[in-house]
Amino acid sequence: MRVLVADILRPDPGAPQRGSFVRDQVAALRRAGVEVEHAGFPAGKRNYPLAVRGLRRLLRAGRYDVVHAHYGLVGWFALLAGARPLVVTFHGTDVRHPVVGWMSRRLAGRLDLIGAASEALFEEETGRPGLPRPPGRSAVLPIGVELGRFGPRPREESRRRLGLDPDGRYLLFPAAPDRPVKRHDRAAEVAERCGAELLTVGTAEPDAMPDWVNAASAVLVTSENEGFGLAVPEALACDVPVLSTPVGIAPTLLEGVEGCLCAPFDPAVWSDLAGEHVSAAHPRVDGRARAEEYSTDRMAQRLLDAYREVIERAGP
Repeated sequence: MRVLVADILRPDPGAPQRGSFVRDQVAALRRAGVEVEHAGFPAGKRNYPLAVRGLRRLLRAGRYDVVHAHYGLVGWFALLAGARPLVVTFHGTDVRHPVVGWMSRRLAGRLDLIGAASEALFEEETGRPGLPRPPGRSAVLPIGVELGRFGPRPREESRRRLGLDPDGRYLLFPAAPDRPVKRHDRAAEVAERCGAELLTVGTAEPDAMPDWVNAASAVLVTSENEGFGLAVPEALACDVPVLSTPVGIAPTLLEGVEGCLCAPFDPAVWSDLAGEHVSAAHPRVDGRARAEEYSTDRMAQRLLDAYREVIERAGP
């Protein structure tokens, strides 16, 4: 099977982590025996025509059994380039955004498979509609966590590698603080109330992320919404406690995990639990087994099954 994967998530020095989750999925597909061509284009409106032309050249130069685009805009580029059969995974901002969301819903009716990073993207949220869900042409296609990279590490060693105080009181906000939907202000309030320092990793190298997670006493996911919320399984894979609003995959993954919280944001409730974790000598939860349910390799097999169904429906 030959697959063309397309995105506009090419990393650069200012955002080295951009698109790492797609690259992890591509690697997992290759481990599963799929021949994958990964076309990553730079972001920015001026680059959009380049993406369409680049995809058109690739499609003319080689035969692909399926084309898989990440995010709604890239799906439009692939459609304009003549991609068929076409699968698009929607990740959240492309569904919830007031302008791009409308474009994504218009695109969905033209696709061979509508993929959502989580079940939540098929549902209405804060007054904004979710994706359409036609029978036989929609699927939940999570990205998954790379378990070979994320796992428990001694907290002292992670802090030493990052140059942090070995006895510091640290909480982690696993996103760029300038993204309004992530609600950095909420995480900052929790940290202040429980006397902790809030670490942020908006521009961290992908290989450094496991150390940032393990260095913290807990991870705070305070978002208004998430398409999937990869920070949750990444933290669980490291057995690090997670406090999350009920967005994306969090309600499923955190249910029943003692020491974690999945609830609407309440400064008092969140600060009480976060305070317990930053005061504990070795705050850990039993989370890795839960994260393994969403490993990149498992999710690649799920995606591979979806590809096969799409190819079968498309015919010769």
